[in-house]
Amino acid sequence: MSAGTAGFLAAGGLGAFVLPGCETVPPPGATNPARNPLFLPPTMAPVGAALEARSSTIDFGSGTGLAHAYNGTVPGPTLVANRGDVVSVPFTNSLTAPSSVHWHGLVVPTAADGQPHEAVAAGGTYTYDFTLAQRASLNFYHPHPHLMTAEQVNLGLAGGILVRDAEEAALGLPDRWREVPLVIRDALFDGAGNLTYKPKSSGFVGTEALVNGTRAAKHGVDNALYRFRVVQGSNARVFRLALGDGAPFTVIGNDGGLLPTPVQVSQIDLGPGERLDLLLDLRGFLLGDRVMLRCVDAGWDVLELEVTRQVTDSASPPQGPLSTVEALGNPVRTRTFSFDGMGRINGQEFSMDRIDFQVPFGEIERWRFTTGGNAPHPVHTHGASFQVEARTGGRAAVMPWEAGWKDTVLLQDGETVDVLIRFDGHRGRYLIHCHQLEHEDRGMMQAFEVV
Repeated sequence: MSAGTAGFLAAGGLGAFVLPGCETVPPPGATNPARNPLFLPPTMAPVGAALEARSSTIDFGSGTGLAHAYNGTVPGPTLVANRGDVVSVPFTNSLTAPSSVHWHGLVVPTAADGQPHEAVAAGGTYTYDFTLAQRASLNFYHPHPHLMTAEQVNLGLAGGILVRDAEEAALGLPDRWREVPLVIRDALFDGAGNLTYKPKSSGFVGTEALVNGTRAAKHGVDNALYRFRVVQGSNARVFRLALGDGAPFTVIGNDGGLLPTPVQVSQIDLGPGERLDLLLDLRGFLLGDRVMLRCVDAGWDVLELEVTRQVTDSASPPQGPLSTVEALGNPVRTRTFSFDGMGRINGQEFSMDRIDFQVPFGEIERWRFTTGGNAPHPVHTHGASFQVEARTGGRAAVMPWEAGWKDTVLLQDGETVDVLIRFDGHRGRYLIHCHQLEHEDRGMMQAFEVV
């Protein structure tokens, strides 16, 4: 196989499903005994399904251990829905501490956003009701309780959300078992094989990669075009993703859905909370050929792909425009957010009893993110997506995978990042915070009100 043939690797997905009906289709089996078969989470419909957070025994591929889990799996089931669908998901908190479900990336009413203010008590229940009024995109859900988000996420609570629409469907992208979910994170296990949370003041750092709850993951594939949908689910670690043979990725989407056009890059820095939509063209591969997805900075082999079945696939990667993306411009004001130390924004720690500022509904604003140190600070906004306008200092560029709509942007030391944002979905209380979850729990978060 050539580097050119491998040039379309995409890592990501919420795979093994198809709409309507959300049928689960088994992927081709893998045969390499040196690694563990990738777990593919079950799917969940927007109505008629429920979520429960509880302590569960999980098969991590190389043995079982305890973790926090939604519906007994890590990751939890993938919510699959269409734009315009009404969502109604009852949630039961069977943990011993308060928890919630935050629908990261979805623009939903405050009452459905899963903020710390609406945490569900241990043993309690709550139903999340909202309408999906946004474009096709990959999002995810996770807990967001006050002072406990980092631990609950790290111990396993996360799951994918896939929104479909007609624009995406018209592209004929790979689906069913050729659309693969990858929830990537780092992890730490104790001697009994249980997920273990041992944070540092600078953030949790795990000792190995975990993909869809699988240690040393592998996945069997056809020699065909694949779509991988990536959720970066770490607490603090930035993954620098690359292919083992150095071939480029083809990126077709990120947090907020499809990019205007495909882009190719050989490495991607992906911070906690960010997502990717990637394509891999394996049509020139032979039976037994393998490709490794790696984290360059950690030196980890994250996921091995092995061709286990030869087929004839007439699909090809899209070459032209993917999506029409409205360009925001002419902001009416600029707000600056300084991410200070490891627990403050603009010198203040988060307070449950304080609204820090108000934002007029429907107006375009420039939000400027800066830091004096202790990065990475993946900045996440609730209630709206944004467009990355500029990055000065540090990497000094808007990255190709940051085009289109985002809700989380990576701020490194020495950088200033400008984004354009407009809140036109719902009025109410929302949050801006660092998605380095230990920083969030220490107070690097502000509440604001859209009025």
